[in-house]
Amino acid sequence: MGLNDTQSAERIHIGFFGVRNAGKSSLVNAVTGQELAVVSDVAGTTTDPVRKAMELLPLGPVMIIDTPGIDDDGKLGELRVKKTKETLSHTDIAVLVADASRGLGSAEKELIGIFTEKNIPYIVAFNKCDIMPELPSAAENEIYVSALKGTNIHELKETIGRLNGVKKEKPLAADLLPDGGTAVLVVPIDSAAPKGRLILPQQQTIRDLLDHGRTALVCRDSELADTLGKLSSPPDIVITDSQVFGVVSKTVPENIPLTSFSIIMARYKGFLEIAVKGAAKLNDLRDGDTLLISEGCTHHRQCEDIGTVKLPKMLGKYTGKDLRFEFSSGGTFPDDLSRYALVIHCGGCMLNEKEMMSRMMYAKNRNIPVTNYGIAIAHMNGILKRSLSPFTLP
Repeated sequence: MGLNDTQSAERIHIGFFGVRNAGKSSLVNAVTGQELAVVSDVAGTTTDPVRKAMELLPLGPVMIIDTPGIDDDGKLGELRVKKTKETLSHTDIAVLVADASRGLGSAEKELIGIFTEKNIPYIVAFNKCDIMPELPSAAENEIYVSALKGTNIHELKETIGRLNGVKKEKPLAADLLPDGGTAVLVVPIDSAAPKGRLILPQQQTIRDLLDHGRTALVCRDSELADTLGKLSSPPDIVITDSQVFGVVSKTVPENIPLTSFSIIMARYKGFLEIAVKGAAKLNDLRDGDTLLISEGCTHHRQCEDIGTVKLPKMLGKYTGKDLRFEFSSGGTFPDDLSRYALVIHCGGCMLNEKEMMSRMMYAKNRNIPVTNYGIAIAHMNGILKRSLSPFTLP
């Protein structure tokens, strides 16, 4: 993956929803100009959400998601509906596709209620308008389209673009440094590191610093002291992989700001304050407590995997308690969190901001403390206050 490629988590996620046979897949193909989704006259052809990363003007990099019909029935249908509702957790913009000749039924109205509840901007696209003898007036968030004839497809794309609004650029780490400043990035290379490449938060941080005219110096933790010694003046900040937080904090002088990739990712995704408060639970764990360790990506587990091996060891040593652990990864996140004393999530680099905040708020609203890897590790090393010093928290 190149440094200039737009990651899935950074793309605008546009979900197409509706009942079976409303023409969702046909409309997706018309909007994208590609045969992205399988089209059939048989209701329920789309069985799982179909995702396609692409460029879509006027929005730019997007992730298009075609979902199964929300009215699917039977046991398999229930699973498809569940998948569709899960898609809403990472949907930035929703397109509700309805049959123009039928109008909005109870299933479509239920979806609109969910869009409103989750604060997802949406447009209702009444498809198959070409078979209507006369079209009623469209409301402000409605449009009549025909995937078959191409009617109002351009207008639909323009409307989707307006729904997204003007997305303010948000720096990942560059605002923590002055113009022309220098950051030292500490990247350990161990058995769990991806062969031949940097992990995504490291890539993104380097690119963010370069884009904003800052200097990024990258070294391993074993060469950190030597790297700092070669600099004529101290760096403006040191950003480290959380796994070596303890060692790095002893190497970096107190007058140099220090934080981690995981912590800057928490700020970038919008849940830093929630995660900091959740870390306090680490001092209140008891024997027999169950913790959920959740990752947003799926990868081959190494013998020294951070989530399933290193972190549980750290937690056991820090608390001195007999703790139980459960794990989730990828697109799965438990519906029932009641059995967990604490949720510890990864930085969420592979999940978009919408989904990360959805997970954080899901836990918070159920009074389940939640934090992330970097903040938990900083807390256990007694350096959380120092690692938060570069940021302004309420």
